[in-house]
Amino acid sequence: MSQQFFRDVSPEDAELQPILTGLFGEYATRYGDFFRNQPEVVELTEWYLPPQGLFIVLERDGEIIAMGAYKPYDENTAELKRIWTRSDLRRQGLAAQILHELERRALLAGYQRIFLTTGFRQPEAVRLYISYGYQPQFDTTGDMERYGQPPHDGRLRFLKTIGAESVAQASIRSNNEVTSST
Repeated sequence: MSQQFFRDVSPEDAELQPILTGLFGEYATRYGDFFRNQPEVVELTEWYLPPQGLFIVLERDGEIIAMGAYKPYDENTAELKRIWTRSDLRRQGLAAQILHELERRALLAGYQRIFLTTGFRQPEAVRLYISYGYQPQFDTTGDMERYGQPPHDGRLRFLKTIGAESVAQASIRSNNEVTSST
């Protein structure tokens, strides 16, 4: 039987670099140069370190199979970042597990809300976030490609208020998805 667990990491850990390269490679495949033409945001490593931030990996049998992080958005809101599942292991509920763990840990860190963005060419991410109670801050009807055109910046924004009840519901749902997919 496979062993699976979460582990906190630094975003600078060498073992994480191939995973991040895979994530950014996927972005390049989906978006080409689109986001390279946007103003660059410098992200500081310390934003992802406890107590205000967190970077986690999900491991199975000694291999990193998924990851995610949060950093402070404001004093009450964590911003989720870098949610990614290895491409050969998708549709197993791993992203939902990452999402749940990040929400749980953000709540424990004192955050009350979650903010996140995804790109306009990631319909599977949009479906995931909406299904877990994230409120889109954009019109979900019609062609999402319009968010890649001015005046939009290509980022689809979501908000969610978290509390013990919402995290418990996400945990039950995530566990049910993993059970039904195995």
